[in-house]
Amino acid sequence: MALVESLPAQGIGQDSFGRAAQGNVQRLSFTGSGSEYFGIWIVNILLTIVTLGIYSAWAKVRRNRYFYGNTVLLGRGFEYHATGGQILIGRLIVFAYLILYNVLLTFVPLAGMALLLLLLCFVPWLVARGLRFSARVTSYRNVRFDFVGRAGGAFLAFIVGPVLASLTLGILVPLASRWVYRYIGNNLRYGKKAFSTDPSIGTIYKSWAISAAIIILGLLIIGFVAFLNVAIVVTAMESPDLLPAEMQASLVVLMAIGYVLFFAIFGVAALVYRAGVRNVAWSAATFDGKHRLLSDLSRPRYAWIGISNFVVTLVTLGLMRPWAAVRMARYVNEHTGVRFDGDVGEIFSAIAQEGSAVSAEFMDIEGFDFGF
Repeated sequence: MALVESLPAQGIGQDSFGRAAQGNVQRLSFTGSGSEYFGIWIVNILLTIVTLGIYSAWAKVRRNRYFYGNTVLLGRGFEYHATGGQILIGRLIVFAYLILYNVLLTFVPLAGMALLLLLLCFVPWLVARGLRFSARVTSYRNVRFDFVGRAGGAFLAFIVGPVLASLTLGILVPLASRWVYRYIGNNLRYGKKAFSTDPSIGTIYKSWAISAAIIILGLLIIGFVAFLNVAIVVTAMESPDLLPAEMQASLVVLMAIGYVLFFAIFGVAALVYRAGVRNVAWSAATFDGKHRLLSDLSRPRYAWIGISNFVVTLVTLGLMRPWAAVRMARYVNEHTGVRFDGDVGEIFSAIAQEGSAVSAEFMDIEGFDFGF
């Protein structure tokens, strides 16, 4: 879990903790490579196919250990401690529930619908437990993270928020985003130290306005393309003999362009919004009340990386997916940081001495992940 990434230190000397300076800013870096990750990725794919999906739980562990381990802050990488068995248990529970739901829906429809409603009631609890699991299997410098959020907060952030955003045609998306970031950020712990964040709703709306403008402009372009399609179709209906093969080909091309533009516009708008709201929420976050996090992703650059990664992955039939994943991870890490208030070595030494509220034994005995 890449929770902090660092800028080059404005430093006064170094120690075993990396560059340590009073009040300096440190950025994360990503030390992995596309070719290296390709070896892990292709083995994961092949073993998942051979085992009919069972190995996917262990594939997730290998993938996360690689990305966490190569996410470096002050010369040290993060660690991922989950096991394939823990992830498989959670997936089997959800899979069994879905099978039971479909069987009941087929033979006893009312019981199937009741089971679906029951699942929806449990979703907030599942989300909270999943976030807790993800945090507790993550560590940095042998100190684990933790998540203390409850189901009530998850209900507001992940159920009420998306519903309101949908009902208002996206107008309340910034409010929903703020709820999500506040729920996660204010309930996250590193050792016994708390994170907190309170992003400005006005600043989030400024980022949302840019994405909304992209969508409106895109829809106008799509409308123009649709108008051309209609004009050609009307011409064809009135004088089918006068419509040459070239015009028919143009109709097909215009329709294809319309579909591509539709998905591209919403994809770009979503990526621009994601980068913008992340910058706002992370830059409003603090750790232990005094160490401030930051994010300075370039929205155009982030959108370009996301879109170009998708195109390259599609053109290469998925073979360039590892390269795309590493490329995005490297960019995001390089543009995320934390400004430490005080000597970095002393800060982490104090945290290590306090220890962690999470014990490894708890995860071995009780912890498992819910996968959807």
